[in-house]
Amino acid sequence: MNFKTLLGQLQLLAILEGISYISFGLTMPLKYIWDIKGPNYYVGMAHGVLFIAYCMWVVLVHNDKKLPFKTTALLLVSSLVPFMTFWAERKILKKLD
Repeated sequence: MNFKTLLGQLQLLAILEGISYISFGLTMPLKYIWDIKGPNYYVGMAHGVLFIAYCMWVVLVHNDKKLPFKTTALLLVSSLVPFMTFWAERKILKKLD
């Protein structure tokens, strides 16, 4: 993973976005069951920023690598499903490297 390339940066973002998605899910019980709102706010903000960055980088890599629409769509959909960005990083992005 070369972080100096758009593809390497997208691979890192895929992993970080997946971690933030899981973390956000873990903070939900704190907010809604025990009324502890702080962790959910900060993790949610980080997840939102990483989600937007991931989607932007997918478009940048699409333009840079001339990816097929189906691949780009699958990468974008993977940001909506828990754990799927990990799968996308392994099965799609590593093959493009």
